[in-house]
Amino acid sequence: MAEDPSNPVSDFLDQNEIDRLLAQNVEAPPKNSVHILAGSPAGAALKIEPYDFRNPAFLSEAELRRLRLLHEDFIRYLSARLSLYLRMEFGLKMAKLTTITYAKFCESLPNPTHLSLFKVEPLTGVGILDINPRLALTIADRLLGGRGHSVKVERYLTEIEVALIEDVILLLLEEWCGQWKSEQELRPSIIGHENNGRFLQTSPKDAFILALTLECNFGDCSEQIQIGVPYYTIEPVVKKMQARRQKDTAVAQTAKRAEWRASYDRITVPVRAEWQAFELTLREISSLRVGDVIEMKDSACQDTRVLLNGTSKFVGTVGLDADRVAVELTRKLPPEDTYHGKSDGRKIS
Repeated sequence: MAEDPSNPVSDFLDQNEIDRLLAQNVEAPPKNSVHILAGSPAGAALKIEPYDFRNPAFLSEAELRRLRLLHEDFIRYLSARLSLYLRMEFGLKMAKLTTITYAKFCESLPNPTHLSLFKVEPLTGVGILDINPRLALTIADRLLGGRGHSVKVERYLTEIEVALIEDVILLLLEEWCGQWKSEQELRPSIIGHENNGRFLQTSPKDAFILALTLECNFGDCSEQIQIGVPYYTIEPVVKKMQARRQKDTAVAQTAKRAEWRASYDRITVPVRAEWQAFELTLREISSLRVGDVIEMKDSACQDTRVLLNGTSKFVGTVGLDADRVAVELTRKLPPEDTYHGKSDGRKIS
């Protein structure tokens, strides 16, 4: 069938066109290639790391490491304080410290559970403390004089049990606020209780939460406590902590500059200029008489050592200034080239 000349696109490709398309496909860059802003391919020196835009991390690994060390101290002090309060060993261990969205944090809360909503003055936002009901009932049993045996039932807490456990929760929150006392004085308060995290609306769903999970061992009961605090709540104290660390680092790296004091004005320091011209034997020195002339090299005048209080500090050149002999300082000696001498010019061994 003859090709229609009015149709600009042919229904068939000849072999040359097929070869040209295949060559273009081979030379095309791979789908995963990276280009810089100018459009040219990025070099091999660039380090490329994956980034999850749906779950970005607002804290770097170094910042999370510092927060982890801070919370480890908090856990150690809290374990000792709860053991004294309950008069029974209360073991605590950090299971996880991470950042997740508020929606995911609420989804991870078990059911049934006991949730305490708290505020930290003068910060904004509402935090959530989740304690397993079995652990809460075991603590309540201990507060009522029991032996602290694990309660095997799974139920919600009564009003009396909530009132009993509230003192322990407030103690925990006070200890958590105490870890920030070097940055700002914080005061916790419990503002409510819930038993289901599905309907909580204390923060926007996409708000980021600093979530701390604690493994608790109390008697024969082993359960978890979770603390979730919005990032916008602790952001002011975290920034203060970062600023203080940067300031401490800058102060440590900056050498203290010497300052002149008025009390130095009247201190006198002996100054002496000397040369290391040549060496003589003891017999040659003993034969010297008044009027003898000792020849010196011309370069000796260019290498005059100036000593301050017996310590060589400068190198200078000897010359005449009117009718006086003067030394022009040309360079300062580094510490390794200095030596301490006696008032008569001898070196101290």
